[in-house]
Amino acid sequence: MDDVTQQGCVELLNSLSQTDISSVYRLDGMDPMGMYIKASYGVIEEFAEIEITDSWEEIEAMNGSSKYSSSEKSSPESEWKDGVEGFHISGHEDIDDPKFFVDLNTGEVEDSEIFDPVLTFLNKEGYQTYFQPLYDLPMSFLSSTFYGFSEEEDLVLYLETSRNWAKKSHMTWAHIRCCFLLGRICAKRMKLSQARVYFEEALSALKHGFLDLHLLTALYANLSAIYLKQDNKLKQELLVEKAASLLSCLPHHKFSSEIEFEVLKYILRKSIIIKILSFEARTCYLIFMLFRQLGRYDEALPFVERLQFLVIASCSQTLDPTLGVLPILSHFYDRKYLPHMALASARLCKSVGLKIMPSPMWRVGIVIQNIFKIVDGSLKNNYIPTQAAPYLKYALSCSYESGDVKAQRTLCLILSKLYLQHSLFSGAISYSKRAVELGRWTSDEEAFESSLFLGWIYILDGHFEQACNILISLLDSMQETDSTTQCGVVHNLLAVAQKMDNRFLESSRGYSQAFKMATETGNKRNQAITFANFGRLAVSCQAVVMAQRYFLQSYKLYLEVMGCAEAEQELVQVLQWLGHIFTEHRMPENGKLCFELALLFALKSNNLKSQLKIVEELCIYYSKVSPNIAAHIIYCERWIYLVQLLKDKQKEGELLNTLSQLYQTLNTAKSLRKALDYTKQSLRISIDLGHNDQAAENWFQAGRLYYLLEEEELVEIYLHASIQASSKAEAFSNTLRLYEAAGDVFFNGVYRRERAFGFYKEGALPLAKKIHENETQLRLFHKLTQLLVSQGLYKKSVEYATMAVRLSASIDNPLHELVAFHRLAGVYYSMQIYEIAEYCYLKALSLVPSPMQHEAESGYFLKIYWRLGNIALFKRKDAEDAITYFLLALAAAIGIGNEEFQLLLCNKLVDIYGKFLLDEKQADIFREKIVEIGEKST
Repeated sequence: MDDVTQQGCVELLNSLSQTDISSVYRLDGMDPMGMYIKASYGVIEEFAEIEITDSWEEIEAMNGSSKYSSSEKSSPESEWKDGVEGFHISGHEDIDDPKFFVDLNTGEVEDSEIFDPVLTFLNKEGYQTYFQPLYDLPMSFLSSTFYGFSEEEDLVLYLETSRNWAKKSHMTWAHIRCCFLLGRICAKRMKLSQARVYFEEALSALKHGFLDLHLLTALYANLSAIYLKQDNKLKQELLVEKAASLLSCLPHHKFSSEIEFEVLKYILRKSIIIKILSFEARTCYLIFMLFRQLGRYDEALPFVERLQFLVIASCSQTLDPTLGVLPILSHFYDRKYLPHMALASARLCKSVGLKIMPSPMWRVGIVIQNIFKIVDGSLKNNYIPTQAAPYLKYALSCSYESGDVKAQRTLCLILSKLYLQHSLFSGAISYSKRAVELGRWTSDEEAFESSLFLGWIYILDGHFEQACNILISLLDSMQETDSTTQCGVVHNLLAVAQKMDNRFLESSRGYSQAFKMATETGNKRNQAITFANFGRLAVSCQAVVMAQRYFLQSYKLYLEVMGCAEAEQELVQVLQWLGHIFTEHRMPENGKLCFELALLFALKSNNLKSQLKIVEELCIYYSKVSPNIAAHIIYCERWIYLVQLLKDKQKEGELLNTLSQLYQTLNTAKSLRKALDYTKQSLRISIDLGHNDQAAENWFQAGRLYYLLEEEELVEIYLHASIQASSKAEAFSNTLRLYEAAGDVFFNGVYRRERAFGFYKEGALPLAKKIHENETQLRLFHKLTQLLVSQGLYKKSVEYATMAVRLSASIDNPLHELVAFHRLAGVYYSMQIYEIAEYCYLKALSLVPSPMQHEAESGYFLKIYWRLGNIALFKRKDAEDAITYFLLALAAAIGIGNEEFQLLLCNKLVDIYGKFLLDEKQADIFREKIVEIGEKST
């Protein structure tokens, strides 16, 4: 988390906080998702030092929180914690180091005076700050302490000579340091045996090593590492233990060589064996620091992860396990492009009254940029993730504590935009009001911009009076020297507010002023917006032709400013409005052209929201305005694709069902297979979302489609699954509906109709009785009766038909009882029990309302009396009863004007009177009737 990383996070936030509210007119009715909030650039540098708090309410608690005692600061936990908190420090203070010129061509190498300066420098007792380049990991002494040599061999020779003079002169510290430097150079060249000799010589000469702990630790660590590398078990045993003690126990260890990792590996193995967690945590921390200094972050990551686990496992009451290490993990995961891991780590970073190393703005930035890695990239430019809200609020609370007015204003504006994205206007107004107040403390420009933004939010929320008050005050405060564009922006916004408040005349004047100023500045986009706003005003006044002209003029101007993503988004909206006008006023082809052009521009700007709106419009067009199943399917599939990008699972499930229905209307094997595929996709989504009712419906639809595809083995599996899914929701009425619908699949089908019996009798009927659904029971009795009759099982069918008659009597609807008696009569007729059939038909006829209200009722009389006449004549051999029934049927035929049936009945009556009753007089009457009907028809 160096300065570059933190600056990158701040720049991301700055890019999210841009707006053109003070330079670009606002389009009436435009989705506020396209707006940008502009932050002050001066606040960027001040973000890095802001502290994080858990909530605004904890500010006072933090100010009064007690500090850690000296014993806590020296605890094992505080050692690694302090180091981790310092992780962001990217450099050291400048030190004016002594420098020595290496010149071996003088021929005076035997002259000790030549080496007096360097030996005097190196012979200082104990540790001095300017010795740091001698011990550090990059070996800075090669360039900072010594200069003037072309090859390292020259420096080695110079140090060898210096070492010899130090030994002769009994300059112990200079001797030791010369040996140490020679050993470091040899180790760098991987001449480990030679390096070991120098280090051993230095260590044997060291008598008061604790005066220079850095040198002592470096000697032990380097020599132990070489012994471990060379597997020198004889010498390593005692020395490695001492090196381990120094590395583990001394704070703020400065690494001098990469090979020290060998000692750390030894310590780590030992700590794991003896199971001392604090010892293992300290070692993991040291390994992390070594790899971090070497820039090998990928190798450091596993040790930081282990350190976090150890901290959680052994944290004390004075230390929050989420401190320190998690920010480092988040940084590493971000570098490795593991957004989910980076996001999880950043979310867990907290401060509990302590100052930790990442700034609040870093935390917000890391959260947002990793959310952008997870979600679709097209949302980046104008989208603030909802997940960032708590981190923005933490940063805002810290800025209140630190008194940073510019940071407060910027964060308030960003939070206002976030609330506005989700149409939470009260929150957006609250933060925007704070931004206005804070803007007055910074500059007039920022105060103006914040007030303008607040007025726009008031308009969006429907508070037109408040918006007008703000905008009129801004207009009154503007001087002649103020920007013409800014003045036009205020006039335009004020006109929008007045139009929404039904003050059309004032709004028209405002738009005229705004257009005049846009023309003066030559701003084509603002001119286009003004024309579009005039069009919206004309629509409100029901001046459709005028609105059409304004929108067309706006469209032409927008074509001249193509290339700006925001302008293209506005053009899409204008074309959508123009398309509505055309389709609503019987010009569907023009409307379709507008919608398709709008989609073209939305695709060009890669704006998902605009594409979504237009594709929805085209689906409505091809389903209602100009029905076209093929086109509807194409756009519905595109709609699903867009919804998938936006990760709206619920909407995706609904659209998949719609698409399935569209394919079913084509009714081909291929289309049914596609419908099944989409139904299954919707089913998966319903299960994932836990929507049991929708899942049950999808299971059922899949089963029905399998039936249509004649895949018998899967039909009942899916139908039963739908019923089980509905049962989980404990919605008995829906479960009953699915039982009946499952039976209907077979009942209304062309094969395996008998399978419906189980769903009706064993599933639906008991459930209908349980929840007292009498009408459903009656309907089921009828279906069971029909099913059994179709299979020739008349005795069983009589049972259900009889139960239907009994149940229908308890329902306050004579029509139900009529149908029940009619079906029972039909069953008895099929069984050739004509007396009972005749009784039931007569009972059904008695239930027809009198007087008859519909022609269909007379038709029913006609058919039933015809059947009753045939029963009486041919089954019971009763010609007189047959005459009665046929006469009643004739009356019904005359009532509905059915001449064909009248002829048939008259012939029937002539035949009965002539052959059965031998009454020629009556027969002649009906013969005359036949002639009369024939003459009328001709």
